Amino acid sequence: MTDPTASGPTVGATASNVPQRSNADILRLRKRLLNPTLSVSYNEPLKIVRGEGIWLYDQHGQSYLDMVNNVCHVGHCHPRVVAAGQAQMAQLNTNTRYLHDNIVEYALRLTATLPEPLSVVFLTNSGTEANDLALRLARAHTKAQGVVVVDHAYHGHSPSMVELSPYKFNGKGGAGQSSHVGVVAMPDTYRGPFRETAAAGRQYGQLLPAAINGLRQRDIAPAAFYCESLLGCGGQIVLPEGYLPEAYAAVRAAGGVCVADEVQVGFGRVGEHFWAFESQGVVPDIVTIGKPIGNGHPMGAVVTTPEIAASFVSGMEYFNTFGGNPVSCAIALAVLDVIADEQLQENARRVGQFLMDGLRELQQRHDCIGDVRGRGLFVGAELVRDRAARTPDQPKAKAVVEAMKARHVLLSTEGPDDNVLKIKPPIVFSQANAEEFLDKLDQVLRGL
Repeated sequence: MTDPTASGPTVGATASNVPQRSNADILRLRKRLLNPTLSVSYNEPLKIVRGEGIWLYDQHGQSYLDMVNNVCHVGHCHPRVVAAGQAQMAQLNTNTRYLHDNIVEYALRLTATLPEPLSVVFLTNSGTEANDLALRLARAHTKAQGVVVVDHAYHGHSPSMVELSPYKFNGKGGAGQSSHVGVVAMPDTYRGPFRETAAAGRQYGQLLPAAINGLRQRDIAPAAFYCESLLGCGGQIVLPEGYLPEAYAAVRAAGGVCVADEVQVGFGRVGEHFWAFESQGVVPDIVTIGKPIGNGHPMGAVVTTPEIAASFVSGMEYFNTFGGNPVSCAIALAVLDVIADEQLQENARRVGQFLMDGLRELQQRHDCIGDVRGRGLFVGAELVRDRAARTPDQPKAKAVVEAMKARHVLLSTEGPDDNVLKIKPPIVFSQANAEEFLDKLDQVLRGL
């Protein structure tokens, strides 16, 4: 294993006098005191007490290669990000009704990464808040209520976003599809109805008018189309070429606006572009941002056009107590600096290609790998029982995750059948890390 034991605080050290409990005690107290719907990862949950770069550490000092955390984007506890937050927290944290340099500097820096006319920034505390606010903006601008979403999408946990998330409303405990929501098939070229990649983007995009017409038959006009720029809960799916141009044209012709959900995939993760929607050659009307924006600090953002922002001016203020505070903006600025200074977008492109090539080489030796797909360091490997039939193999995917954990590599699964290994590490992930992962995955697949 690569030696990750260099510097850092003593394992298990705490900033306050918090008792250090056993895993069993923590599980017992969680069950008694916390939200009863919370889950834990793995059959034998880990107690993680420290993170550094690509590594997580348990209470015994054992290191785990983190292949699934797309929140700590530039690495766990990046010293420059931590220092920026500490320095600002020691000086001031307050709300946006006072003037401060950090918020306007961040708006300037963030909008500089986006194409015109995306130039007006709203700051929030999470991706859910960002997507929720985007819905308000879209409805204010269009004076309509309907929304078209992609099947198995997840856009957040607020009531309005659960209604826009088939992953939730069609899942366990879900209330089913609301009348103001239209759903289109995932543009999946591996198991979906359209698999000829040259035509698939256009064919999937041509499903939008039927969904829009379905809304109109219920006397509901379309306000927005929400689409992740790469599908996460859908199974790490790369949108086929031409999909968003076709879909966006249909939505705009019907009077709606187009929302690019970049909560999981923005900030250079896809390698070739800073924002994943750019790979489709489109400019959305609204972009929503979350997870990596603060490298683990709770923060989100919406960026839209001056025209849409003006439609939101009704006399009701949008004020968010914590959104855009000086500490959050200092941290977010540091994240942008680290991405640029450490050339992490290029690292995501280069190492992501190495990783994809390695997975495809493993695919030649292991029939259970039905498909390998991704962009940059957002990668999926779909496991199947029968390659010809493309039959999903959820048990094997779960077994792989547990076996890799036993080898100190952390993975998870995704997709409608929960059979896709999702691989989205911090973008400091190196070629050496990729080699270690590929070697261990090969060992696991040979042993199952």
